[in-house]
Amino acid sequence: MTTVTLGHLDNTLQQASAAAVARVLEAYELEIEYVVAARAEMVEHMRRGDVDLFVSAWLPDVDAAFLAPDLGMEAFGQLYRPAFGWCVPEAAATGITSVAQLAGEGCPIGREIVTPDSILDRVRQVVAAYNLTEAGYTIASRPDAEAYDHAAHILAGGLPEIIPTWQPSFLHYGQRLAQLDDPKGAYGAEQDARILLRSAVRVDMDQDLLDELDELTLGNKVVSALDHAMRFDGMSADEAAEAWQRGKLLPR
Repeated sequence: MTTVTLGHLDNTLQQASAAAVARVLEAYELEIEYVVAARAEMVEHMRRGDVDLFVSAWLPDVDAAFLAPDLGMEAFGQLYRPAFGWCVPEAAATGITSVAQLAGEGCPIGREIVTPDSILDRVRQVVAAYNLTEAGYTIASRPDAEAYDHAAHILAGGLPEIIPTWQPSFLHYGQRLAQLDDPKGAYGAEQDARILLRSAVRVDMDQDLLDELDELTLGNKVVSALDHAMRFDGMSADEAAEAWQRGKLLPR
């Protein structure tokens, strides 16, 4: 096998993660052809056998559809641990450490929750669990890019607003966010970011390569740094992955 099709979703975080995995593939002298798509289109690519490796599937819940039996994909490895949560800028936390405190009288946190469209259902779940509508909170759902631009503005200004987001992300780079505790468990379960392999090509893959990928760990801190480098430092995914590999992005 001399060429591998490597699939990833069409956002910078997943592009950066795929680029880090690509560094390993290139070390085995494999040519890489990328397949980039949104989730629904990626399912069809997998069904047609267009994807040999996919980076990364958030399991067991978010990307469970990628493991449908008719797609012929199998999961291995653990690259990082995605976790959903509500955060506020550390500069604006002012003693607020839990979602349960948000409904309290005199809470200084703004009542409008700007959320990316892709996580609207999760935000609604938290609002319902803590009866935050009754406390005056409203949800403003926006396209993901617009919502994350807004979140970056809130973070840069240290403004007292809720930032609902997945970790890792560029927002978590530099540890400027304080995540609010969730005593009711409304955030949902932590995920495992795993590599998917098309079962039909396993026999053609170098076992040493598969073993190395199975043991590859990026971690949330590294993936957040990769995402930040692409968004704010003008790096391509390949440049960010190379900087990480050379120890110039974060200490390994």
